Amino acid sequence: MIYWHLFLAFFWPGILGYGGGPASIPLVEHEVVDRYQWMTVNEFSEVLAIGNSLPGPIATKMAGYIGYEQAGVLGAAVAVFASVAPSLMLLLALLQLLYKWKDAPQVKRLTAYIRPAIAVMLGIMAIDFFRESYEGAGLVQMVCLAAASALLMFGKWRLHPAYVIALALVYGAVFLSP
Repeated sequence: MIYWHLFLAFFWPGILGYGGGPASIPLVEHEVVDRYQWMTVNEFSEVLAIGNSLPGPIATKMAGYIGYEQAGVLGAAVAVFASVAPSLMLLLALLQLLYKWKDAPQVKRLTAYIRPAIAVMLGIMAIDFFRESYEGAGLVQMVCLAAASALLMFGKWRLHPAYVIALALVYGAVFLSP
């Protein structure tokens, strides 16, 4: 029964909390503190503070922590899934709708307008990544990692980008951490 309660405690705020994590925090607090009494207000505020200090979506971090505290690893998985399930369902519904109308001239025109904006945003993100890499690791490390990544992905090995990212994370943890 705890898994069902965990699911409901994070599924309803995901549906009702329009705007994402910050909008759903009071709803999660109501479920966790008032309805199921898994935490006190003070404990919830501490979880919220920890969640805010870590990168990524706050709702999933809180769901993972609270789910783990209540029912272990499976509880964390259930709570995280419940927090992303409403968005996932909406995304799948919208994709079905888009797939149905993909050949409509309005959709083609819309995608033609969106592509340049996405390209600009990706370009800005790449520039930010390079700037932060340069400031954090230095020019030599940045160039070596970029060259090694390019060789691994486009050279004779043709590694999947996920493996290259994992290797870069290991490299950073071993050689770049203080």
